[in-house]
Amino acid sequence: MSGEKRPAQEAFGSTNQLVVKRKRSDAGLNSNAAVVKSSLQDGTLVQAVPRTSGLEAPIMELTGHSGEIFTVRFDPTAQHIASGSMDRSILLWNTYGQCENYGVLSGHRGAVLDLQWSRDSKSIFSASADMTLASWDLETGQRIRRHIGHEEIINCLDISKRGQELLVSASDDGCVGIWDPRQKDAIEFLETELPITAVALSEAGNEIYSGGIDNSIHVWDLRKKAIAYSMAGHMDTITSLEISPDSQTLLSNSHDSTVRTWDIRPFAPTNRLIKTYDGAPVGLEKNLTRASWDTKGEKIAAGSGDRSVVVWDFKTGKLLYKLPGHKGTVNDVRFSPNNEPIIVSGSSDRALMLGELGK
Repeated sequence: MSGEKRPAQEAFGSTNQLVVKRKRSDAGLNSNAAVVKSSLQDGTLVQAVPRTSGLEAPIMELTGHSGEIFTVRFDPTAQHIASGSMDRSILLWNTYGQCENYGVLSGHRGAVLDLQWSRDSKSIFSASADMTLASWDLETGQRIRRHIGHEEIINCLDISKRGQELLVSASDDGCVGIWDPRQKDAIEFLETELPITAVALSEAGNEIYSGGIDNSIHVWDLRKKAIAYSMAGHMDTITSLEISPDSQTLLSNSHDSTVRTWDIRPFAPTNRLIKTYDGAPVGLEKNLTRASWDTKGEKIAAGSGDRSVVVWDFKTGKLLYKLPGHKGTVNDVRFSPNNEPIIVSGSSDRALMLGELGK
C-alpha cells in the first residue's frame, strides 16, 4: 500500500479542499485507484460534501492506462466500467469500493477507440485503429474473435438494444459495417464516399444514423440499404451520435463545439433540430469527443477540449454542471445506468474520473 497523500483536484461540484489517499490495486496490473477522504476536524472524519451515491468517495480517480483514454462505458448492471486507450488495452474496473482494476484485455494492434458491453455483461466489443473489431469473453479474459473487413481506422461502434445481437461500426474507409458478433465477417457494408466518425443503431433495428466529415447526419433505411433522409446544421465533423432512451431524439456532438438534439420520430417536421447546447469547446486536439444521455433522457453530458465535463438539462438547454478535474481533453463521458447520480469520464490525461453529481 502506498501512503502518499496529496491535494485532490477540485472536481464534480465540490468546493472543499480534499485529501487524496492513493491505494494500490491488488490486481497486479500496476494501476491505482485513488480514494478521496474528507479533512479531519477534532480527530473525527467528516464529510466535505453531502453524499448522493454509493461511491466510496465523492470523486475517484482511476489510473492505470499509459496512453490517452478514448472511450469509457458502464456495463448494464452499473457495477463495472471498461475503458479503451491509445495504449491498445481495455481495462476493467469495479464501480464501487476501491474501484479496483480487476482485468486487462489486450490483443489490439492499434488504439482502442470505442467499446460496447453485451446486454448480459458477459462480453465486450471493441473498435480499434488497427482496422478490426474484437469480441472479448469476460469470464476468461480472452478474445473470442477478430472481425475483419474495414480498410481504415474504425472510429466507433453501436450494439442492438433488443432482438438479435448485432453490431454496427463506422470507419474512415467510408463504410458502415453491420456484424453478427458470432461471425468473423460482416453481414453487410453500407458504402459512402467520405470517412464516417459517428454511428448509432435505432432500437427497432431498422435504421442506422451515421455522421462524418461532411457535417451532416444521414439516416439509413436498412430494408432499402439507402439513405432515407439527412439532417444538416452542424458546421464541422460529427464526433458522436446517441439515441435517447425513449428512441425519439438523437443526440449529436461536433467539432463545431456544439451538441445538438434532433427529432427522429417518423413524422417529425422537416426541420428536425430541437436544440443546440453550447459550453463544450472542441479544443486543439480535435479528438472525437462524445456526448451521452442519462438513463431517463433528462440530462445530456459531453466531454470538452477545455478539460471539463459538461452536463445540460435536455429540455431547457440549461447548463447544469461544468465539472473540472481532468488535465487533458475529456474524450468520453457516461452516466451510470442504475439511476444513481454517477458519471464517469475518460481523458487524454490517461485518467478516469468517477464522481457523483450534487443534488
